[in-house]
Amino acid sequence: MNTLKIKEMFPKLQNHKIDQVQKIINSSKSKPKLHINMTTKGPSHKQIIVPMNKEAANMYIKDASFHISNINCILKSIKLNILADFIYVNDKGIIISTNNVASPSDLQEIKKYIKNSLLNNGDQFFSPQLPQSKSYLKIVEIPFLNEQLNTCILPEDIEKILKNNHIFNNIILISRPRVIKVSPKSDMAI
Repeated sequence: MNTLKIKEMFPKLQNHKIDQVQKIINSSKSKPKLHINMTTKGPSHKQIIVPMNKEAANMYIKDASFHISNINCILKSIKLNILADFIYVNDKGIIISTNNVASPSDLQEIKKYIKNSLLNNGDQFFSPQLPQSKSYLKIVEIPFLNEQLNTCILPEDIEKILKNNHIFNNIILISRPRVIKVSPKSDMAI
């Protein structure tokens, strides 16, 4: 916006005020837009993953607004504190985005509705689930040699130790542990 337009819009404005307005307008144009970086990539726990094949997912998504309103009616009728916001398709199946993290009872109700709404495609449907994360655990200062057998420590030895320790009761190993020597001359492993 130039100075003449400002004078036309505000005829009683003094010259130094017009200059201030012009500076504000020009400075706001030069500022870059704020870009927000996500801290994590991937699904949120406020999403419910419903695994199904692509054909069934694409058929289901055609009536997405209808399904969202029905899911919300069911959840409201049994007085649950969760509402579905929208549905979209990804490579795993359909994702239902919600306003809160779903509880097991929420998942059961959503499962019932989806199973009933699929009718003849019910065999291509799996139980709704929350996204799960994978974490990596690095255990340091483990002796590389098993002193009792005088052999290198094996992944099976690590698994046995983890199973016998109460700290790791709720841990599920996705893959076998890897035992790596800290350095060629060290007697310690990671």
